[in-house]
Amino acid sequence: MTKTRSTSGTPALAGLAIALAGLPAVVHAQQKAPAYPDRPVRMLVGFAPGGGADTAARPVAQRLSEVLGQQFVVDNRPGAGGNIATEIASRSNADGYSLLVGTIAALAINPSIYEKLSFDPVRDFSPITNMASSINVLVVHPSVPAKTVKDLVGLLRAKGGSLNYGSSGVGSAGHLSGVLMEHMTKTDMTHIPYKGGAPAMSALLGGEVQMVFATAATAIPQIKAGKIRGLAVTTATRAGMLPDLPTIAEAALPGYEANNWYGLLAPAKTPKPIIDRLNAETVKILGTQNLREFYFSQGLEPTPSTPEAFGAYIKAEIAKWSKLVKAAGVKPD
Repeated sequence: MTKTRSTSGTPALAGLAIALAGLPAVVHAQQKAPAYPDRPVRMLVGFAPGGGADTAARPVAQRLSEVLGQQFVVDNRPGAGGNIATEIASRSNADGYSLLVGTIAALAINPSIYEKLSFDPVRDFSPITNMASSINVLVVHPSVPAKTVKDLVGLLRAKGGSLNYGSSGVGSAGHLSGVLMEHMTKTDMTHIPYKGGAPAMSALLGGEVQMVFATAATAIPQIKAGKIRGLAVTTATRAGMLPDLPTIAEAALPGYEANNWYGLLAPAKTPKPIIDRLNAETVKILGTQNLREFYFSQGLEPTPSTPEAFGAYIKAEIAKWSKLVKAAGVKPD
């Protein structure tokens, strides 16, 4: 008797055999996928070494290098109020190997100052975490005959635009701090932009400018050395590192407030696991006692956040500063 062999299962079995044959290669590929990071990472900073953004970035980069096993290298690209570094970061590969230390200038203020930017601070970036906030300190050269903010306002009203102030660039927090004072006092000053907070401070020390709304990181050492005179801080409340200095609001201009901040971002569409890992490690670093003590000594306060909270904060800051920029008619130099 002839036996009939059923072939109804043959195609399925053949397909299963093919799938199983390819499985080792898939598993091998997964096992060989490099863990992030497997090579050095650059952290772009849009201002010169020694300024607030640079000071906020370097200890975080050093600690990330230690905990993640690859070098996180600070890459200073000063100029255009942080726009140069921000543009480079926006055009970098979304793979976690080019990060941006974003600032209030490039991300929140410049979009209202420059008609055409090559980047969009919301569309082109994936926020990781806010890192630090910094007070600005109104400091003057010893030759300026002003001991208080009221004295300075009197000089501005008497001398018109003959007094000048330096900043780390058009659209920087130091620049807008001056614009806000002009706007509230109905006076004029001459703005001199530099490529970072450190060069602006050097110009003040050399008498090239009469005043600077400087970051605490650049101002405190020079105030303590007696080389410049601190008049007030720009924040709404007094600063713990400079308790003897009043706020500009309490000294002369009620309602005056200007804050500075620095945060970590990656190009848009960077994989979420990379964003989450960088957020987790950076938030841990910002919470360590050593980092907090160093930041405090430099006039910085750690401000760790979730990526979502930092993104919402950037949007709120854009809305806030655009009103002042439009009211004051700020234009790029």
